[in-house]
Amino acid sequence: MEIIIVGAGLGGLTCAIACRRFIPDAHVTVLERAPEAREVGAGIQIPPNGTAVLKQLDLLSRVLERGSVVRHVDFRRYADGRILRSMPFGEDVVEEFGVPWVIIHRQDFHQVLLDEAGRLGVEIRLNAEVTDVVFDAPEVILASGERVAGDVIVGADGLHSRIRDIVLDKPTRPQETGDLAYRATIKRTELEALNDPAIHELCAQTSVTSWLGPDKHSIFYPVRNGEEFNLVLLRPDNLDTGVRRVQGDVEEMTESYTGWDERLTKLISCVSAVTKWKLTHLPQLETWTRGPVALLGDACHPTLPYQAQGAAMAVEDGFALGKLLGLLHTSLQAVSTDEPTISPQSPLHEYILRILEVYEGIRRPRTTRTVQAAVGNRRVFHVPDGVGQVIRDFVLGYAGVTWKSDWTYGLFSGRMKRMLRHDLAGDCEREFKGVVKSLLID
Repeated sequence: MEIIIVGAGLGGLTCAIACRRFIPDAHVTVLERAPEAREVGAGIQIPPNGTAVLKQLDLLSRVLERGSVVRHVDFRRYADGRILRSMPFGEDVVEEFGVPWVIIHRQDFHQVLLDEAGRLGVEIRLNAEVTDVVFDAPEVILASGERVAGDVIVGADGLHSRIRDIVLDKPTRPQETGDLAYRATIKRTELEALNDPAIHELCAQTSVTSWLGPDKHSIFYPVRNGEEFNLVLLRPDNLDTGVRRVQGDVEEMTESYTGWDERLTKLISCVSAVTKWKLTHLPQLETWTRGPVALLGDACHPTLPYQAQGAAMAVEDGFALGKLLGLLHTSLQAVSTDEPTISPQSPLHEYILRILEVYEGIRRPRTTRTVQAAVGNRRVFHVPDGVGQVIRDFVLGYAGVTWKSDWTYGLFSGRMKRMLRHDLAGDCEREFKGVVKSLLID
């Protein structure tokens, strides 16, 4: 099986790894238009549904070598820093979900995936920009004019996906959400130079701290074994229409958070450089697949960063697609057994089309719920001062991610469980059995 993946991001590399794991003799090619395969950004959270996938791919231990297990998540009031709720994570999360909640630098996470893809023999081609797809062949056409043929083509080329436009046969431009994010990293030595006990206390914990305020919130946590710290500040968008990312103005960022908790303003004072990102999203697409081409990750369901699920959903997509193609491969190889299998006389192309339909059927409902939940979190995090804020703070004071820490009688943890504990491999296997039966009948 020849598999072409367009885009060497987190989702694309996970898909490549899963394909090689589940189809050992597959030839997997990743086409990356950039001159080097790397991630842009700073810290990233990997919740249990993401680390569960990494565990199944035997990558969790390597991710933990570069990342850290979140011990607790603290929500603070923006004005005085008062803790609204400190949610225990650590062993409670492992006990409930079987795997930890991890924080890591995005580049370190990407490097783990890149190294594993290389070890498994995935061919990664740089400066390989895809400009078109020939569905009948099938093959992709590069900017150089070269044509690369494959049985399956995966569009993992991000929010501004070229493959998405080709699949939908029309341009699709992300819509502005009205929010932007300042993203910065701060070295531990710079924070220690403040000689501030409150800052020292923040830095001594392997935790995620979030300040919630009207129309804004901010997030702070350690990366790279505590030698650096990730700081993200989210606020209303003031970038020009169409501008995606610019070098941020530290003075503007500082003024935006005047009147906030002194701890946060001191953290901001240590920022020397910041990137300013416009937050955008897509309306729900009418389809993710066309012929032997499928989309994954931000190419089909980008989400706001208000639930720590963007990368996890892309990783789940990549795993699901690799798993389903692997099940197809195994079924075709098992024609000599007594178990029901797909007839090898039918063209591989037709089977792949059915598999991609199953992939979309499995992934679309889950990712749609996740995107909608992130929008809901935006409203909860950014409640203006007043009655709504008092109610939010009261309810949050009893909430917990795990059943053990949730004092809302499962109201909060039940919703989280649906997202964080997910038998993705089981879903793939169950749906594939239905495909086998239908193909045998056909």
